Amino acid sequence: MDLAIKLIVFLPLLAAFIAGFFGRAIGDRGAQVVTTGALLIAAALSWFVFFKVGFGEAGGTVRIATWISSGTFEVLWALRVDTLTAVMLIVVTTVSSMVHLYSVGYMAEDKSVPRFMSYLSLFTFAMLMLVTADNLVQLFFGWEGVGLASYLLIGFWYDRPSANKAAIKAFIVNRVGDFGFALGIFAIYMLTGSVQFDVIFKAAPDVAKMTFPFLGAEVPALTTTCLLLFVGAMGKSAQLGLHTWLPDAMEGPTPVSALIHAATMVTAGIFMVARCSPLFEYSQTALDVVTLVGAATAFFAATVGLTQFDIKRVVAYSTCSQLGYMFFALGVSAYPAGMFHLMTHAFFKALLFLGAGAVIHAMHHEQDMRHMGGLKDKIPQTYWLMWVGSLALAGIGIPEIGGHGIGFAGFYSKDSILESAFSAHSTVGMIAFWLGIAAAFMTAFYSARLMFLTFHGEARWNTGHGHDTHGHDAHADDGHGHGDDHGHGDHHLPVKVPAVMMVPLYVLALGAVIAGGVAYNVFVGEGMEKFWRGSVLILQEHHALHDSHHAPLWVKVLPLVMALSGIALAYRFYIQQPSLPARTAAAYPFLYRFSFNKWYFDELYDFLFVRPAMWLGRQLWKKGDVGIIDEVGPNGLARGAVRLAGILGRAQSGYLYHYAFAMLIGVAALVTWYLLSRGH
Repeated sequence: MDLAIKLIVFLPLLAAFIAGFFGRAIGDRGAQVVTTGALLIAAALSWFVFFKVGFGEAGGTVRIATWISSGTFEVLWALRVDTLTAVMLIVVTTVSSMVHLYSVGYMAEDKSVPRFMSYLSLFTFAMLMLVTADNLVQLFFGWEGVGLASYLLIGFWYDRPSANKAAIKAFIVNRVGDFGFALGIFAIYMLTGSVQFDVIFKAAPDVAKMTFPFLGAEVPALTTTCLLLFVGAMGKSAQLGLHTWLPDAMEGPTPVSALIHAATMVTAGIFMVARCSPLFEYSQTALDVVTLVGAATAFFAATVGLTQFDIKRVVAYSTCSQLGYMFFALGVSAYPAGMFHLMTHAFFKALLFLGAGAVIHAMHHEQDMRHMGGLKDKIPQTYWLMWVGSLALAGIGIPEIGGHGIGFAGFYSKDSILESAFSAHSTVGMIAFWLGIAAAFMTAFYSARLMFLTFHGEARWNTGHGHDTHGHDAHADDGHGHGDDHGHGDHHLPVKVPAVMMVPLYVLALGAVIAGGVAYNVFVGEGMEKFWRGSVLILQEHHALHDSHHAPLWVKVLPLVMALSGIALAYRFYIQQPSLPARTAAAYPFLYRFSFNKWYFDELYDFLFVRPAMWLGRQLWKKGDVGIIDEVGPNGLARGAVRLAGILGRAQSGYLYHYAFAMLIGVAALVTWYLLSRGH
C-alpha cells in the first residue's frame, strides 16, 4: 500500500513536470494524455486505499525523507494515511481526473493546452500534499501550493485584465488568512515544542490549561491558537469576511472553477479543522466561533445567490453557502457529518460547474442567464444532468424510509448537519440550525431559478445581443479563441457538446445520486465509530451527532419542506409568472440591490483597504521615493557632480599665463606645507 500512496501523490507532479517542460515536444494531445492518464491512475489507486484503510487496516505513515533538521527542530516529509486522508484522496483525485478529462474537450481550441494541463496537475499535487501531511509545516507547504496554483489557474488567460485582477485578489485575500494560519503554527510550536500532529494532539489537554498574558489579561492559549488556525481556514474556504475572492475566481476557465470550488482548494479549510479536531475539541469558544461564522456564511451566500445572473457565479455562491454548512457541522463537533457533506458536495458541485461549462460551450461562451432560455431541447443530456446536480444541492429526499431516508446525495449529508446543529441543544447550535433552514430554502430557490432561466421559457439567445451590451460585469467571455465568433443570427445557435465533456458529467452524476445513500452508514450511521477511528476526536460531552439520529420528526422533515417550497416559488416566479421577479425587485429595491451587490463587501473593502493602500502607495512613491530618496540620493549626487563640473569648467580659460599662475600657487602651497610639517 505504501507504493500506492506514493504513486497517488507523485504521479500528478510528474505529469505536471512533463506537460509543463516538454509540452512543445509532446504537443497538446500528448500533454492531455499524460496528465489525464496520471490522474485516472491516481484516482483508481485512491479508491483502493480508501477501501483498504476505511474498512480494513487502520492506515499509517509513509516516510519519504527528512525535510528540515536544525538543532532540536526536525520536520519529516511523511505521508499520513488514515480515514480522513483516504476520504480526501478519493474526493480530490476523482473530481480532478474528471476535470482533466473534461478539459480535453473544453480547452481543445486554446493556444496553451500543455500549460493549462500542467497547472491542473500541479494544483492536484499540492492538494494531495496538503491532505497527506503528517505535520503542520508540510500541511502549510501544500496550503501555499494550492494558493500558488490557483493564482496561476485563475489568471490563466493573462492577456485579460479582469483575469489578472481576479488572480491577484484571490492571492492577496488568501494571504490575509494565511498570516493567521502561520501565527497559529508558530503558537503551537511554542506551546508544544513540535509541529508533528501526534505530538501536538497528545499535548492538547495540557495546553488547554495554559494561558499567556496579553494587554494585562490572561488569555487562553489553546483558544487563541485555534482561532488563528481558523482564520487560515476562513481565507482558504471563503468564509464570511474573507470570501470576496471566490466569485471573482470565475474569471478562470470553467474546469478551474470546478476544481477549485468543488473538491480541492475551498475544502482545505474544512479538512484542516477536522484534522485538528483534538485541538478544537478542548476549546468551546473556538467551536462556537466556527459554528457562528459557518452559519452566517451559509445564510449570506444564499441571499446573494438569489439575484446573480452569471451562471457560474450562482454556482460559486452556492459553494460558499455549502462550505458554511460544513463549518457549522464542525463547530458542533459533528466532524463526520461535515466531511460527509464535503464528499457528497464534491460530486454534485463539480457536476453543476462542469454542466454550466457545457452550457457556456453550447452558447458560444455566453454566461448571462438572461440571454439563455429554451435550451432543454437543444442540449437535453446536460439539462437532465444539471437537474440531478440541482436536486442534490437542494437536498431533495424522503426522510425516514429504511432507517435513514432515500434521496439525492446532498439530502443525506445536509440533513445530518442540520439535525446535528439542532441536537447540540446550544444557543449557537440553534442559531446555526435556523440560519441553515433559511439557507436551504434559498438554495432550492436559486438552484431552480438557474434551471428555469437557462433551460425553460423562451429562447433569448438569438435576439441580437452582443457581449458588450449586457450591462453588468458577469461576462468574463469564458472563451479560448472564440472571440470573433460571437455574432448574431445563426452564429449564436447552441452547438452540440462533445462526448469527452459529457462522460465526466455522467460519472459525477452517479456520485450525486448514490454517494449519500451508500456512504451514510459508515460516515454518520452505525458504522461511524469504526470507520473514523483515530482520525477525528469527539469528546464524550459533545454528542450532537449521536443525538441527531433521535431528532424530532419535524426537524427531519423541515429541510425537505423548505427545499420543495423554494423550488415551487421559483417555478411560480420564472415559469408561471415571468414578470414577478422584476415586480418584486421594483417593490423592494433596497433589498434587491443589497443582494445583487453582494452586501457591498467589495465596496466596503475598497473604501477601507484598497483606496487607503493605493493613496499610501502613491505618497510613498511620489514624496518618499521620488521626492526624498531620489532627490537626496542618485539625483542629488548627479546634480552635485554637474555643478562641480561647471565650477571646474570655468577654470579652463585657455590662457597659458592662467595655468602658469595656478601652477605657481600649487608649488607655493606644497612648499608651505613642507616647511610647516618640518617645523613640527
